[in-house]
This record gives sequence, C-alpha cells and structure tokens, in this order.
Amino acid sequence: MTLKVGITGGIGAGKSTAAKFFHILQVPIYFADDRAKWLMNHDEAVKNKIISLFGHQAYTNNNLNRRLIAEKVFDNQSLLDHLNVIVHPAVGNDFSQWVSDQKSPYVLKEAALLFESGSYKALDKIIHVSASEELRIRRIKKRDPQRSEEEIKSIIAKQWAEDMKKNAADYVIMNEDQLLIPQILEIDEKLRLGL
Repeated sequence: MTLKVGITGGIGAGKSTAAKFFHILQVPIYFADDRAKWLMNHDEAVKNKIISLFGHQAYTNNNLNRRLIAEKVFDNQSLLDHLNVIVHPAVGNDFSQWVSDQKSPYVLKEAALLFESGSYKALDKIIHVSASEELRIRRIKKRDPQRSEEEIKSIIAKQWAEDMKKNAADYVIMNEDQLLIPQILEIDEKLRLGL
C-alpha cells in the first residue's frame, strides 16, 4: 500500500524547493494547488459551481478569471469558504485517483493550505517545511516584488501559526541556514520503511 504523505509550509518557507529534492529521489508528487487550478478550468462540474457562485464573469474565454476571483474572496471569508467547498473535495477526489495509479512506497501531496483545508486528515504522514516569518517575508518580496509587506503579512495571518503546524506535523524540515538535503534524505529513508 502506498503511504500518502503531505508536504506543506507557510508561504515563503520553501516547501516547493523541498518537494523538488523529493522529486529527484523519484518520489511521485501531486501538486495540489496546480491541480486545483487545472480542475477549475477543465472540470465541468467544478466550473458550473463556480459560475453559480460568482456569475459568468468568473470565466473569460473559458478560462478562470483568477484576478476577479482573488479580488472577491480576499476579504470575504464566507465567499472563500464557499469556493473551498467546491474546490477542495474535487482536489481530494483527483488526488485519490492519482494515488491509485502510483507504484511507489510513498507519494507526496504538496499543498500550501494542507492544514487549513483539512485535507491533512486524509493523509498518513505530514512533512512541514519551516522558516521564520522574517525570512519568509524577505523571500516572498524577492520572489514576488509586486506584493507589499502588508499583503504578505495578510496572507501569513490567514495560515495556521508556525507552532501549530510544527506540532501537527510528523516531520519538520528547517529551511533557514540548515542544509535541506540531509534532512530530506533522513525523512525519505524513514518513509520508505513505513515509519
């Protein structure tokens, strides 16, 4: 049986970088955020529900109007919750189907909001990539110069606190001045043994 492992981290913590190292180790990785975008553009049932929620302007030339959706949900928690009720179950079903096609001892589900969405409950183990908020803000400013510090802090405030994530995770990868590869190799070895 394939072990289902989540890998997450606050914005700017480096979860995507860590996931790339697992990929080098030939671990199959399901990128939940990318699949969610794909499903919102290609799954007719999902699209119809989004149109019911936001109206026909939710799509332009048959593609999700991401800017409009982001503007509408950014400060409207109720609307965001309704959108999540549409998208998260679709991603969960898509992930289950994907897992059934894998032959690896374990797979990774990479997701920014693994804890916040509740999808961690359907996984066997969780890896959390951790870095200080100060460092994460610096990384995001460098990566996304169009974002203001206020916007970045607002995104961080909507995610679980770092301590909560660390406590809920089975493994924690520290991504500040520590080397990532030795930490990843140690976790990989344990997961291949089913630990």
